[in-house]
Amino acid sequence: MSPYSRHRRIPSSLPLILLAALIVLLQSTQTYAIKFELPAYRFPPPKCIWNAAHPGALVIVTANVGPGDNQRVDIEIIDAGPHKNTYLSKKGIKGEARFAVTAHSEADVGVCFKNYLDPGVTGAGRVSKVIDLDVDIGADAVDYNAIANQESLSGLETEMRKLEGVVKEIVDELDYLKSREERFQATNMSTNRRVQTFAWLTLLSLIGLGVWQIFHLRAFFKRKYLID
Repeated sequence: MSPYSRHRRIPSSLPLILLAALIVLLQSTQTYAIKFELPAYRFPPPKCIWNAAHPGALVIVTANVGPGDNQRVDIEIIDAGPHKNTYLSKKGIKGEARFAVTAHSEADVGVCFKNYLDPGVTGAGRVSKVIDLDVDIGADAVDYNAIANQESLSGLETEMRKLEGVVKEIVDELDYLKSREERFQATNMSTNRRVQTFAWLTLLSLIGLGVWQIFHLRAFFKRKYLID
């Protein structure tokens, strides 16, 4: 067996895993939706909703801001990656607003809101706006109805296109998990080598110190005429 075939060998349980994951995805809700109240303050803290996303994944954010006087709601879309990317920052959103961004790193994407109370207005923390938020990621963010109209697809062809997108997400997730496993294995082997090197250095240092103490004590006792 060649090295390539050894590394690319597909486990026999992979089709069952794909089928189970596909069934779970099809039976689950395809939209991350949440509704909450956002209190208004003069200097408000951010309220962030986080969702996992892979690099290159399309993220569609639909925010419906409820009514409220003397308040201004700002939105910011960021990620929790090492570079802290800021994808979008918009002030004073009202009503229904829809935003589309593309994730750049393997990190959670956060949709953050701040509700500012107008200067000179009292009642900080006692007034609020209701935010209705929907976040679609990956295949869920694709408008298959628009694709069907553009390409004149039938209902079955549209569903097959959706399944294709879901299966691609499953394969990408498996590839990501495989890369993480390989990275963790490499880190484990590197740590093991460093521990072994440190252990050998410690052992050699102790042996060298013991030998030096023996010769030092022998010379000391000879100077004191305690031994020949």
